[in-house]
Amino acid sequence: MSHTITVTFTAGHTRQLPVGITTGEVLAQNGYLDNTRRPVIASLVNNDLTSLSYPLEVNSSVLPVSIDSPEGVRVCRRSLCFMLAMATNTVLPDAQMVIGHSIGDGYYYYFRNREAAERSEIERIATEMQRLVDAGLPIERKMLGYNEALEHFNRSGMTDTATLLEHRNQAKVAVYQCGDYIDISHGPLAPSTRVLDRFELLPYKNGFLLRYPSEHQPDTIAPFEDNPLLFSIYQEYRRWGEVLGIGSAGSLNHRTLTGSIKQFIWIAEALHNKKIDAIADQIAQQRDRIRLITVAGPSSSGKTTFAKKLAIQLRVYGLHPVPISLDDYFVPREETPLDEHGNYDFEALEAIDVELLNRHLVALFDGLEVQLPEFNFKTGRRQLSEHYLRLHENEVLILEGIHGLNDALLPRIPEQAKYRIYVSALTQLNIDDHTRISTTDNRLIRRLVRDHQFLGHSALDTLRMWPNVRRGENRNIFPFQNSADIAFNSALDYELGVLKSHAVRVLLAVKANHEVYHEAMRLLSFLENFVEIPEKYVPATSILREFIGDSGFKY
Repeated sequence: MSHTITVTFTAGHTRQLPVGITTGEVLAQNGYLDNTRRPVIASLVNNDLTSLSYPLEVNSSVLPVSIDSPEGVRVCRRSLCFMLAMATNTVLPDAQMVIGHSIGDGYYYYFRNREAAERSEIERIATEMQRLVDAGLPIERKMLGYNEALEHFNRSGMTDTATLLEHRNQAKVAVYQCGDYIDISHGPLAPSTRVLDRFELLPYKNGFLLRYPSEHQPDTIAPFEDNPLLFSIYQEYRRWGEVLGIGSAGSLNHRTLTGSIKQFIWIAEALHNKKIDAIADQIAQQRDRIRLITVAGPSSSGKTTFAKKLAIQLRVYGLHPVPISLDDYFVPREETPLDEHGNYDFEALEAIDVELLNRHLVALFDGLEVQLPEFNFKTGRRQLSEHYLRLHENEVLILEGIHGLNDALLPRIPEQAKYRIYVSALTQLNIDDHTRISTTDNRLIRRLVRDHQFLGHSALDTLRMWPNVRRGENRNIFPFQNSADIAFNSALDYELGVLKSHAVRVLLAVKANHEVYHEAMRLLSFLENFVEIPEKYVPATSILREFIGDSGFKY
């Protein structure tokens, strides 16, 4: 049996090295760890993201992951959360700190067993975090026996983490340890606290924010921009989750395994319908001024089904919604702007004939009849349809599209005539005490399932396309979310249990020789935290049906 393996670096350079050598040792021997400005924080081994303590046992390709790369940014933020939890455990050992959702370039935290976080406490935690950075303590991955891990998290007051483990059956549990502090592993962490020197703790509401540099400016922390509308939505759903006893993946799994998940699904769907009814009621009360409703949100946020459900509720109040398709106002293909790679950028505002759209809307509001256009995606050109439209009494237009919150889309429409709705999948559910469920990951899993179900796309196709989708959202959607009149949270706390079986099947088709393999493995590992929920329990009118199929709506 050979005691050496072949390790391949960039440009095909190879070396024979002993079995069991860690990726950190390999990269150090070859000078990859010498860059102190852009330190290496993890590694890609055969396209799988690993910590620098990962031992190599087979022939491997090894690539360094720097702290400012997309993968490195995720590792850095996860490591900052670990260090914050460690510092809080030292400063406030009895405080039950819980992570909330993201706000801009930061995460919101609060204490489960306290009314509010005191400014002096936050300052002490920040001071302890800086001490940990200066000390440069190693962060090491290790394995604990199942019973040992369960006992540790129960003893440490990390109840959500303990509950999560109760629904697993592994003999060993992966954890990370720094000094005497131990937390469960949900992905690679930085090798040392020394590289985690860019952070800020900012008091916010009853808790505080852990702020970090943006992906585009890794050396600086941008000024804080508040988003009170989304925060209020998140708080409302969190309170509702606490009342029902569903705040983490472990508590959701308990519901599923004890047979009470069907009732929980009914309640979750009832909450959605109640919120949509409340929005319809607000619109109905202002029917004298509102002529146009715009619905916008990022990919896979459930905009289309939301718009259909809203239309039904508006009819209850005597309003007659008339949909307008923004896609039919695309400019001819030859006038479509190009992105930085020379491809058609259909998500750019310039891809829409804004002048024609506004001319038609003004005419409709003036009581005139308009012959609507129809875009032919085969020829790439717009043509006149056979559809003529004139607005009658109690009719209101609904325009769904990514630019619905951007004032530049509707410059000729008076503000008082518009009602703007932002749709986002802002889950209040956490994996455990210190690990949040990313809204972006929630949407990505929705899209993986929908693309496969309805477009025949593989997970490989969707994962390769996702970075471009995210860039478009950052440019065309997120900068305008604060201009919404109201926000609707399309997340359903049970949905990942339903999506799991669909998503796992498509993700398993991504293999180690694919460049997005590490993303597929990360999502598969994430989905392991959820017990599967039967799809048959999902109502036909649920927003979730937009992604898994068999919806009562036509798309």
